Amino acid sequence: MFTRKIRTGIICSLVLAFIVIVAIALYADLPHMVEALTRFHWVYIPLILGFTLVNYAGRFIKWQYYLKRLKIEISNRESLWIFLAGLSMAITPGKVGELLKSYLLKRSTGTPISRTSPIIVAERLSDGIAMLGLAAAGLVLYGIGWEILLLLLIFGVGAIILIQNRPLVLSLLQKGERFPLITRFVHLVREFYESAYTLLQWRPLLLAIGIGIISWSGECVALYFVYSGLGIAAGPDLFVKSMFILAVSSLLGSASGLPGGLGTADGSMLGLTRLLVTSSATLGGAATLLIRLCTLWFGLLVGMIALFRIRWLQRLRGLDSLDSDWDEQQKQKRRIAQPIYDDLTYVTDGTLTSTNTGEKFV
Repeated sequence: MFTRKIRTGIICSLVLAFIVIVAIALYADLPHMVEALTRFHWVYIPLILGFTLVNYAGRFIKWQYYLKRLKIEISNRESLWIFLAGLSMAITPGKVGELLKSYLLKRSTGTPISRTSPIIVAERLSDGIAMLGLAAAGLVLYGIGWEILLLLLIFGVGAIILIQNRPLVLSLLQKGERFPLITRFVHLVREFYESAYTLLQWRPLLLAIGIGIISWSGECVALYFVYSGLGIAAGPDLFVKSMFILAVSSLLGSASGLPGGLGTADGSMLGLTRLLVTSSATLGGAATLLIRLCTLWFGLLVGMIALFRIRWLQRLRGLDSLDSDWDEQQKQKRRIAQPIYDDLTYVTDGTLTSTNTGEKFV
């Protein structure tokens, strides 16, 4: 059931992606866009994909750093495959599908999902602030879209300040325990908060933002070479524009909550390209399709390969598949009438026992 839900979500996202691609092709005048693509310097493709991999490498370093902060022990090799598998969820709404990484960590290390899921939140916040940093030069030079980006910055910083206000958050959690409907979830929320507090303290946050600026610069350089490959004059000015366009379109795509930012990221990239780089709708459409192919869809391919490898190894080791494990959890939840404190909780002799805390509740 778990993978069936993933499969359904990906199929719906692929349908949306097809609609977006058709819309861009029609807007850019398909025959002329095909002609522009045939004149593209395809020798740049390995270079473009290489800089995309630079982004993935930087994000993996951040992932490892977060695991270390939470004291989660796992081999570098296994951690890498789990990280790459998360890329397969890039076209889920708001990238919430990247919680697959927490699920795979739980299966590998036994660490509760509520403890590792804040990593996904910390990744999104630090990447978002890093993107704002990359867009800063363009904001100063062009003054486009600063209102929206300012709102995103205020929201992100506000969330971080709230998380760092430990007395206030703990007080709210304590008050929440008084309500029967909330009591059953307070344990999980508290564990989620403790991890988020650890990851979003100012020192690790600044380090994560620095890593994010370096890693996402890779995709900015990739866009620069896409423009160059289409025959647009290279230079420092084009590089600044590439950073601004990639950062702003990615932020708007993430803020939209749509799968992979489909539609919003593509539309904003196409519009900004026509506004700042070239007035040609044909070149703008070709550049948008190429960079999305070499970033979003390339990442999806890498992620699917990693996910299939993990499932293949699990079957070789005689472990249950993701489907059977998920179905068993659903049956267990239906069987337990009492509150569930953790996703590892089970029933033994009419008592509720948590494998995470070792506590027993009659």
